[in-house]
Amino acid sequence: MRVLLKLRSLKDAVYDLHYYHKLQGFVYDTIRPRYQQLHELAGYKFFCFSNIFPIGDIREGDTRHLLVSSPDNVFIKAFVGGLDGVVNIGDLSFSVKDVKTVNPQLKGGCNLIAATPIVIRIPEYNYGRYSIPQEHRKRRYVFWRRVFPFEVFVRQLEENLFKKYNEFHNTKVDEFPLFEQFLLRKDPVACHTVIDGREIQLIGSIWEFPFHYLTREQGKILEFGLDCGFGERNSLGFGFMNKIKEKRAKMRDETKVC
Repeated sequence: MRVLLKLRSLKDAVYDLHYYHKLQGFVYDTIRPRYQQLHELAGYKFFCFSNIFPIGDIREGDTRHLLVSSPDNVFIKAFVGGLDGVVNIGDLSFSVKDVKTVNPQLKGGCNLIAATPIVIRIPEYNYGRYSIPQEHRKRRYVFWRRVFPFEVFVRQLEENLFKKYNEFHNTKVDEFPLFEQFLLRKDPVACHTVIDGREIQLIGSIWEFPFHYLTREQGKILEFGLDCGFGERNSLGFGFMNKIKEKRAKMRDETKVC
């Protein structure tokens, strides 16, 4: 499930492309004290959020939107209940004009598009498994980029989705192929954020995943991913996905070609 906020800017502001941790802070502040334990939990947090959109410098009175998503209905209720009419995110300040909850479902054909970069890390213990060239190896992990095999991205992405799904639902669903097609829209995408008080560079990529027909089993896992995000660092806003209908995606691509 996701929450769509319609916001009205209270002042002029420069759009900050490095505000992921500030948005995360806004989410945590909003759910406290209703969901105090979430920030302190180790491991997956099971929520994600979009950019403030449309992207661009902001004038007083401008309308912007923000999406916050989670498979956890308690989290969603805590977030909506914690909104107080004003949203402050770093130097950005908004009044809340409207709040809607939406629950996108995946049936038949559709396309999933990354609204924020998908971050995939290859841990050091998998360098041999994936034949990572010696010159690209770093201590602890490397971020997936096009210089590494495509199969590595697919494997890590699917493993991550199943692991999060099983942990959240306390199940043991066996892995199976989730995706039909992969359209790489942009790579690499370097983003800076703050983690534990230190500025960190994360490297991700923007993808589109077309589906001509989704089975019930596929839809179940992918809907979960739509709620909690694809890849890693979802609670910092990375891997936020949007759904568009297959027909709209086809029209858009045809327009680009023309």
